[in-house]
Amino acid sequence: MTESIGFDNEKYLRTQSQHIKERIAQFGGKLYLEFGGKLFDDYHASRVLPGFKPDSKIKMLEQLKDDAEVIIAISAADIEKNKIRGDMGITYDMEVLRLIDAFRSYGLYVSSVVMTRFTGQANAIAYQKRLEDLGLKVYRHYPIEGYPRDIKRIVSDDGYGKNEYVETSRSLVVVTAPGPGSGKMATCLSQLYHENKRGVKAGYAKFETFPIWNIPLKHPVNLAYEAATADLADVNMIDPFHLEAYGKTTVNYNRDIEIFPVLNAMMAHILGKSPYKSPTDMGVNMAGNCIVDDLVTRHAANDEILRRYYNTLTQIRKGNAEPAQADKIESLMSQADIHPDDRKVVAAARKRAADTGGPAAAIELHDGTIVTGKTSELLGAASAALLNALKHLADIPDPVNLISPTILEPICEVETKKLGHVNPRLHPEEVLVAMSVCGLTDINARRAIDCLDRLRGCEAHASVILSPKDETIFRRLGINLTCEPTYQSSKLYHG
Repeated sequence: MTESIGFDNEKYLRTQSQHIKERIAQFGGKLYLEFGGKLFDDYHASRVLPGFKPDSKIKMLEQLKDDAEVIIAISAADIEKNKIRGDMGITYDMEVLRLIDAFRSYGLYVSSVVMTRFTGQANAIAYQKRLEDLGLKVYRHYPIEGYPRDIKRIVSDDGYGKNEYVETSRSLVVVTAPGPGSGKMATCLSQLYHENKRGVKAGYAKFETFPIWNIPLKHPVNLAYEAATADLADVNMIDPFHLEAYGKTTVNYNRDIEIFPVLNAMMAHILGKSPYKSPTDMGVNMAGNCIVDDLVTRHAANDEILRRYYNTLTQIRKGNAEPAQADKIESLMSQADIHPDDRKVVAAARKRAADTGGPAAAIELHDGTIVTGKTSELLGAASAALLNALKHLADIPDPVNLISPTILEPICEVETKKLGHVNPRLHPEEVLVAMSVCGLTDINARRAIDCLDRLRGCEAHASVILSPKDETIFRRLGINLTCEPTYQSSKLYHG
């Protein structure tokens, strides 16, 4: 049984790139496109829109690469305080370097980096030198007194006029950033101001995948976006400006709606007349037109809301989130008419833990089968569940050992006697490496390893918070993992 498809990815690549070309033409041949969300690894979109590929957005831009260049905006304040991108665990300044490498690997031209909110921060100055030593152009944009309300000052030589003009050469200028609050929109508008003063026709548009503007406000896909941004307190709303202008109901989110009057006034000052009547008008997202099975996307989005709920509870337990975030997701679950117990692997993991008196894990395969694993002397619960899942997929009887004792024993000895670990239990990554070695001579181990790709998109739940090593390997395998918000031990430190 294969995963159900709810989204036509090929249609998306085709129609999205065409729509952006049309928007470029609308503005006379040059467009600054504020690009939000994740470009290379949008796993949220791929989970709630089954069929959407995580790299779809960069693939779409790849089709436009001869006409496109990229500007990366980063706040000097974020450089100064070493702000970290939570999902990657790296600082924003390092994320810029990663983004540049990734863009270049797709043949996309990164023309420059813009440091926004620059006030002479020492770390920002050092970072600029580092980028310039690497051959990159760097520009400085400055805070503007009264931003964003004092439009007269902002759209003047004392506002945007003080910013360094970013030299661009192509018709599509994609403005992206390592994370939110980096100044993408301000960079676009500053460029519009400078282009207009130079007599160059240019426009601005915004690309955000979520919320999807042309599906219902309370559609699970849009609710899942709210769950994903519970820490930002984003709220999906009917776009009142679009409703008033066109008599049509569309969906946007609160921050874009709140800033639209200001943004609209800025564009009117810069261009003489704003081309937009609503926040929805500014967007170029065509994802909603590529949903081919609404029921599939609804089911997938509901699953995502539940995953976000359990992951938020875990983050609260770790001290990385506030209880209000879980309260927000509980409200969204109520709107979607779903319950925490609807996640099937949760009950299976809890039952196995109750039966064995120790930590357990469960994995739901694509055919609906749920396999479980328990903690033993040599295997953690996650490792045991992973092995049992691979046995089931490869049709290998349960009593068969996939890892030879001649391989297992020396690994365990190194774990305890050489590395100082308290117990010899193997993490999933160690299990897979050991099984790969065994696969050189054991056909069963080789068959099991060959089934790893079939785990992508499967669901998993653990009765305790797993170690970062366990979480990482499940993520790399594409398994959607959640945990109970409790640790295995009552220790204060959990490394």
